[in-house]
Amino acid sequence: MSTTPTTQSRKRNRLVIGAAAAVIAAALAAGAGYWWLDRDELSQASAEDCRLAQRIITEAEEISTGPAPDAEKWWQETGDERRAKMKDGYLGAKISQYEGWALATAQKSPEAPSAKDVKNLQEEARGHCSDSGVALSMPPLGS
Repeated sequence: MSTTPTTQSRKRNRLVIGAAAAVIAAALAAGAGYWWLDRDELSQASAEDCRLAQRIITEAEEISTGPAPDAEKWWQETGDERRAKMKDGYLGAKISQYEGWALATAQKSPEAPSAKDVKNLQEEARGHCSDSGVALSMPPLGS
């Protein structure tokens, strides 16, 4: 039995298409696996973002015991600076919350956080700086 050139060409085309489909399927599976493992990981902020965050935290601790008008001015200026300079928005959200808590504490608001709230926020924020070499420390406010 002899094969015609058309039959050989079809077999070769099927093999090429099958091999290409297998490569595409493997790439999709690898990408899906990577996404699955990475989906719950926290964003990793730069060392610069983490140093800025620690500076804001230190200022917040001081401002939380001061007069409310000074705290409000600081809150506005620091928020503007954080939004302009901090690239990691997830870390920025945690620091923003601490800034707001510092203002609430200075205003003697009932919305001021407990030490446990601050500790929980610290752990969340630290997760974003774990690869930066900067260990964030958020002391309780108003002490």
